[in-house]
Amino acid sequence: MKKLTFILILYLFFSACNETHIPKPRGYFRISFPEKSFHETSEKLPYSFELADYSKIEYKQGKHAEGEEWVNVVTPANKADLHLTYLKVDGDLNHHIEESRKLAYDHSIKADAINERLYINPKEHVYGTIYYIEGNAASPLQFYLTDSTSRFLRGAFYIREIPNIDSIQPVIDFLEPDVIHLIETFKWE
Repeated sequence: MKKLTFILILYLFFSACNETHIPKPRGYFRISFPEKSFHETSEKLPYSFELADYSKIEYKQGKHAEGEEWVNVVTPANKADLHLTYLKVDGDLNHHIEESRKLAYDHSIKADAINERLYINPKEHVYGTIYYIEGNAASPLQFYLTDSTSRFLRGAFYIREIPNIDSIQPVIDFLEPDVIHLIETFKWE
């Protein structure tokens, strides 16, 4: 009887070890987003646009060149910033356009692709290029806008998290249309 019990225990022990374990994929927290609504900016800036109600403007301190102004559009709930740099152009518009393109393409090391889209709004004299940066890059979207003569604005959208596209893609998908809305409602003052 002892021998039979021993064989039965031994059989159960070895048969239980034949199960293959499959690792489960890493999960992420569910992110809830607010309703989209916008308001006109009331800041004293040389331009205006419609801003999402859950975002705010913060002035960036520091030493700037004359005619240069830095502000951030911050969405605290999603750890997102849109860095805006305004410059008065004095005959060097091509330099600023090329510098913006270079800064966008600096992300090509980590990016899967960079797609460019021209933006033209002749009614408001706003012209520019939007750079959609796909993949694990630090900035998923950058752009510049100009009146083609004397004013220039560069924007760079960042998520303040490690750029793991699987975890931050829902935030990018939610906030990227806000940046496009900002561009589409942009006006020079």
